[in-house]
Amino acid sequence: MKAIENFIKEEGNAFPGKTYVEELLKPVFNDQRDYLFHVMFDIHRAHAIMLAEQEIISVEEANVMLNGINKVAKTDTNSLCYQPQFEDLFFMMEAKIGEEIGNELAGKIHIGRSRNDMGVAMYRLVLRNHLLITLQNAYQLSEALLFQSEQHMDTLMTGYTHTQPAQPTTLGHYLLAIYDVLQRDIKRLWSAYHTVNQSPLGAAALTTTGFPINRERTRDLLGFDRLVENSYDSIGAADYLLETSTTIMTLMVNTGRWIQDFLQHVTREFGSFLVADPYVQISSIMPQKRNPVSIEHSRSIASSAYGDALAAMNMVHNTPFGDIVDTEDDLQPHLYRAFNNANRVLKLMYAVISTIKVNKEHMKKMAMKSCITITELADTLAREFNIPFRKAHSIASHISKSTVKEKKELYEWSVQEVNEMINHYVEVTLTEEEWKKIISPEFFIDIRKIQGSPNPDEVKRMISLRKENLINAVKDYEQLSSQLKNKRENLIRYQL
Repeated sequence: MKAIENFIKEEGNAFPGKTYVEELLKPVFNDQRDYLFHVMFDIHRAHAIMLAEQEIISVEEANVMLNGINKVAKTDTNSLCYQPQFEDLFFMMEAKIGEEIGNELAGKIHIGRSRNDMGVAMYRLVLRNHLLITLQNAYQLSEALLFQSEQHMDTLMTGYTHTQPAQPTTLGHYLLAIYDVLQRDIKRLWSAYHTVNQSPLGAAALTTTGFPINRERTRDLLGFDRLVENSYDSIGAADYLLETSTTIMTLMVNTGRWIQDFLQHVTREFGSFLVADPYVQISSIMPQKRNPVSIEHSRSIASSAYGDALAAMNMVHNTPFGDIVDTEDDLQPHLYRAFNNANRVLKLMYAVISTIKVNKEHMKKMAMKSCITITELADTLAREFNIPFRKAHSIASHISKSTVKEKKELYEWSVQEVNEMINHYVEVTLTEEEWKKIISPEFFIDIRKIQGSPNPDEVKRMISLRKENLINAVKDYEQLSSQLKNKRENLIRYQL
């Protein structure tokens, strides 16, 4: 009982209690300081400009406000720490602006708005920036994938299904598949960007305000694409958080899958790829080791990014539709960490892919093993000899099983031996030339000229198209980034 009495005494008799300060207010303050500081002042600027243009305050008042806002905005954030007289960073900065321009004028900055619409706007601006950074890194990784695809249009490799050798393909074809998945991830990032980049400002607490504010003006000043028009929607909805979370999760799951492939390909047993020296680590006791730690860390960090994004999803689940702390300061850092880790993965894998060395000869030898061209035997029997495909498949399956049983490779059978096995089923005789084509991974790929195939001409066509699309996409991205940068610079310099 004595311990509880002492605890109650230390906690105090008024809000906020000591535990509340230590476990909530201080951590929240630190997150706000680290993530929201600059966008908070951008919102102050935009709101003050709009109030003056709407003649809610005078131009003279607005210019004094802007000067005070700009001065306080230069505060070294490292010098800021929680102070008990202020509930959070917002009130601390309002007080500091008051010290510069007077409390009465500082108080007018808050006319026609609420912590609610301001808070959501801050979160959206920060997420917008994270999305743009992730898009930049995704485009950079795209360039590396396209570059290596072009270098390896003719590099044979084994394609796998169910983790087993399946059919020959090329490294260029494989990397282009990864590239295409990444482009869909980029499309999802853009979709999240457009959902996030909408302004809630002017919704105030929930129902807008009696002051004649101009919501479109603050939207434009801050570079938002459009308004979240319904004021209840502006404050109550959380789908911008959910779409952002699912986008990161999908990006990291997709990336993690081919990272897992890479870890297999760089093993000594596979030996397909060699990670460049700057991205491997030597064992402290085994000098022969070349540990692919850059790829290992990427896989691990991708899982961490996924986990933080999932945590944000879970925090929104089953919460009321409206202003609620579950969607606010406790949730947002999970997304910031998710983005940070996702970008680490994209940058690490860009470095690995850009510098990776490929063992072409070894990959070619592997593409001749495990009967992976046997499908072409079935195709040849059906295409050239009019054998029903299911029967042709059975013949090919028999030869494949015999090859495994005899511990051979397909190319070790002579054409005479193959014909003997075929003749158990049908009266067909393959020529030496036909058999050489059937066991050739190059022929297997060359004959497949269908759209999207690994045929080098088809891969070249796909790369050419994707190169053009990527150049245009990056150009659009850079133009948008430049526009947003210019908008912010103009906002900071703005004088009425």
